[in-house]
Amino acid sequence: MLVLCDYSRMSRAGLDKTPRDVAAMFDDVAERYDRTNDVLALGQTRRWRAQVAKAVGALPGDRVLDLAAGTGTSSEPIAAAGAFVVACDFSQGMLAVGRQRNPRMSFVAGDGLALPFADAVFDAVTISFGLRNMADRQAGLAELLRVTRPGGRIVVCEFSHPTWRPFREVYGTYLMGALPKVARKTSSNPDAYVYLAESIRAWPDQRELAQDLQQAGWQQVGWRNLTGGIVALHRGTRPA
Repeated sequence: MLVLCDYSRMSRAGLDKTPRDVAAMFDDVAERYDRTNDVLALGQTRRWRAQVAKAVGALPGDRVLDLAAGTGTSSEPIAAAGAFVVACDFSQGMLAVGRQRNPRMSFVAGDGLALPFADAVFDAVTISFGLRNMADRQAGLAELLRVTRPGGRIVVCEFSHPTWRPFREVYGTYLMGALPKVARKTSSNPDAYVYLAESIRAWPDQRELAQDLQQAGWQQVGWRNLTGGIVALHRGTRPA
């Protein structure tokens, strides 16, 4: 049986990043989200997740918050190190898929601007490709600081700016041209990937995001580029 998808009924967020619109957009793409990302990133997503887990450096028994965890694929490598990971997201659709695939993992619904956790309860916090979707990234970074214990750490994995200009130009062409076209063949809501491209293009560079972390109260802030700067890993520590 041929099933036609009515894309006109799908949701996509705008760059104002209204939480309701962002959550609805991710609800729409939840079922095929991980597979689509693997295709669009040419298989790099698994490498990036491994690098996040390495940067978090969780030890057995550590309590780690993985914010914007979606279906929990970013949480799995951290849990494999023996840490207790809370996979938190505000998309109920993503959480439902995650609970089905990973029934033993702890999934919690929560808004990154008002986390449902007490102060200083996590040894480490991390967010992969989710800070860019917050309406107020500074407030989100401050909220992550609140729930981290003194001396605890943060790892932010986010799309960034390629450091080599010729590569940056090629990447920009792919981002705004090829990516939405590929998404139309792989995603249940291809318009969501138009938002993805637009939000990446509007995102600050590595240095500016590091400054945002410092202004939110994080110390010892630094970053490392992955895949030529397409993605950057930012790290910081909550003051003791």
